[in-house]
Amino acid sequence: MAQEEKRSCNFRTSIGGQALIEGILMRGPEKQAIVVRSPEGLVTKVEELTLIRDKYPVLGWPIIRGAVTFLDSIVKGVKALMFSADYFPDDEAAQPSKFDLWVERHFTAEKAQSLVLWLSVFLSLGLTLVLFVLLPTFVAGLVDPYINSVVVHNLVEGVLKIAIFVAYLVFCSKQKDIKRVFSYHGAEHKTIFCYEAGLPLTVENARIQPKHHPRCGTSFLFVVIIVSILISSVVFSFVDWRNLWVRVAMHLLLLVPVVGITYEFNRYVGRHDNPVTNFLARPGMWLQNFTTNEPDDSMLEVAIEALTLVLPEEKGKDAW
Repeated sequence: MAQEEKRSCNFRTSIGGQALIEGILMRGPEKQAIVVRSPEGLVTKVEELTLIRDKYPVLGWPIIRGAVTFLDSIVKGVKALMFSADYFPDDEAAQPSKFDLWVERHFTAEKAQSLVLWLSVFLSLGLTLVLFVLLPTFVAGLVDPYINSVVVHNLVEGVLKIAIFVAYLVFCSKQKDIKRVFSYHGAEHKTIFCYEAGLPLTVENARIQPKHHPRCGTSFLFVVIIVSILISSVVFSFVDWRNLWVRVAMHLLLLVPVVGITYEFNRYVGRHDNPVTNFLARPGMWLQNFTTNEPDDSMLEVAIEALTLVLPEEKGKDAW
């Protein structure tokens, strides 16, 4: 089988994943698979990937493709989370909320699911903007009356962004339910490392692999923050940086180039293995101490099944 063939030590796959509630989403070049360990056993869902940039080639251009891929990943990720959550319902004795009852009265089951999906995506993006754009921008603005330097302002705002991000990861890592999700995250990394090494996809081979992966989403989000700080430092030199609303507007306008540049940066770092790229990847690898835990064998089995389901038939098609 393809996964059992020895590969070059430099082989890197474009296959990536996301930890779910008692499960994993794996996304390959042609399809994605969700595998959940439900109370009744493994549940799998495989879908062919349809990329919007195939229909609109301009969305596949450098920089633009990063923002498109990021948004697409959020939508598919939230949808996969909802799928996994369906197998672990809340207390059956609990009464449905007023919102749940309102949705049931006004929408069909299919439309209700779509509504909840897009509402979840909107809330996720909204929370991200509040925590990493509005809050640090507002707090940094409080020191503006005491300084007269855009450099100092950007430094304060940048430190706040990093501090909020790290604090958020630490807080999540302490939650009991999230700890299991982060263990599935570790299983995803170990399984991908096993595949990239050309070893047979077995629990024994996956178990000995590292749990931190250089192309992890945690690293991506950290680099997004760093890139936003660097770009803001340049742009704010040409705008009224003391005006709160101008700063907020500029941060929102810069989201697409920031995410796009980060995506291209990660593609470059992911394709190269040298002292420079290893140094650049180190902060993101350290942050994975908060987002990846050691998985048990049952979690590795889920990750292996999910990865196996998205392997391309054509050898090498998934090369990074």
